[in-house]
Amino acid sequence: MPSATSSDEWDLPRLKASIGFEDDFQYLASDDQDTEFFDVKFYPYADATHDPVFAAVSKKHVVIYRLSNKSNPPYELVQLFRDDDKEALNCSCTWTKDPETEVPYLCVAGRDAKIKVYDVVQGKLVKVLVGHGGEINDLATCPTNFLLIASASEDTTVRIWSLDPAHSKQPCVCLLAGEGHSSGLLTVAFHNSGRYVLSAGHDNVICLWTLPDLPPKSNGKNPAQPIVIHYPHFFTSEVHSGIVDCVAFFGDLILSRACHEDIIVLWRIEGFSSHDPPPEISEAPTTSDTERLTRSAFAPATASACPPQYTRLLEFWTPNCGHQFYLRFKLFHNKDKHPVLAFGNAKAMIFFWDLARLGSYHDFISEVRNPERDKSQPIQRPGWLAPIQHRHKGDTVSKLKDAASDRESVVSGRTGSVEVETHLDLNTNYSQETLESWELKYDMTRVEEPIRAHSQSNITVKDFVGRQVAWSAGGEWCVVVGSKNLAIILQRWHKKDRADDKDKKSSSQDRQS
Repeated sequence: MPSATSSDEWDLPRLKASIGFEDDFQYLASDDQDTEFFDVKFYPYADATHDPVFAAVSKKHVVIYRLSNKSNPPYELVQLFRDDDKEALNCSCTWTKDPETEVPYLCVAGRDAKIKVYDVVQGKLVKVLVGHGGEINDLATCPTNFLLIASASEDTTVRIWSLDPAHSKQPCVCLLAGEGHSSGLLTVAFHNSGRYVLSAGHDNVICLWTLPDLPPKSNGKNPAQPIVIHYPHFFTSEVHSGIVDCVAFFGDLILSRACHEDIIVLWRIEGFSSHDPPPEISEAPTTSDTERLTRSAFAPATASACPPQYTRLLEFWTPNCGHQFYLRFKLFHNKDKHPVLAFGNAKAMIFFWDLARLGSYHDFISEVRNPERDKSQPIQRPGWLAPIQHRHKGDTVSKLKDAASDRESVVSGRTGSVEVETHLDLNTNYSQETLESWELKYDMTRVEEPIRAHSQSNITVKDFVGRQVAWSAGGEWCVVVGSKNLAIILQRWHKKDRADDKDKKSSSQDRQS
């Protein structure tokens, strides 16, 4: 019998619950009957021992929920705001804190070009940031300074706002504009260092900007004016051929997706490293050569040598997105856990990819194919790398066991144990169908084939469109929001948590006795 070891770390989220909120119909104009959640974010600053809290934004409402294993259903509504401004149709949010009391604040923005800052505890509006000349489509908080907020707008600019009281007279401290984008923006993202910002939108262009040092504290009646950055340090319209509606950093690598392509692309800017000193403003490439589709300060193109300025690394398959844009993925990236990519499409499906599986699969295949290995020595096959087993005619019990196995390993993402096998030969031990399935999901060398999802959750609500994904800080909970004013709650590791609680309770009883 093969031995088994625990593999909880490989588990992927499974459906736990759904939340349906009241329609916005009564608060919208008669010609605007499209009610849905557009954005969702978990509060990132809470103590790890506390139950996670997330905010979801629809056109007229903001809802705040707390999630817990100890309640049924596992969610509790803790706050609700309604934006009664006639021009307000909101679509984005991001968390921050009061600079003095550290009370949770939520920034919300949308069509009226205003960023409204709410005190979540009191449920009241505390500040409004004004300056954009068009709809704000995305917000992000700097990971190294919670007082800095980035906003991406239809006016083609990114603005950096400071909630520091030192900048109260001029909260917009930096403007990324000029020669970056020619059409409205849909997405903005910070690098973990807080020094770099990505932007993208309707012009198919992705830009990387280097943030300057902030202006000094205002003195007297004349606050410092925003620093204007005219040129990004990287510009490309080659990675995607459609509207780019989501970008994110993965370390120094970049993830991005575009409308109509049905893929998420992982790529890198050649020569870019956040460990290097930030480039000077003067080093940004200008638009002197308007026909150049990619311009970079990190690997400049010259007449004598033209090294690649970016490299596509992997593609992840996201079928059935159709004509929809404003579909955003989310990467869970914690140094102590596996990086997991999540995405909801336009046909009620949620996809997950555990990026650690790609390297583990490569190591497993390399070990099996090593001509010098001792074939009598056992090899560990990860539990998530399960052979395809077709159901055969048989008794009812066998059919039920097969069905349960399929649901656990393929749909839910639960991985079971690590199998230890001896005398292993790929072509002898596994069918061609199994090997091809593994390659489609885990083989990083097949650059012509987008990687299929490692786990897929199907939503029973027909044609649910997943607009945004959020992960709790520890990666246990995942929330997907979208059409029909619906929030989908997914969870992993719950069984392990219940076992831990049981052990703690047992230990407590032992001590009492």
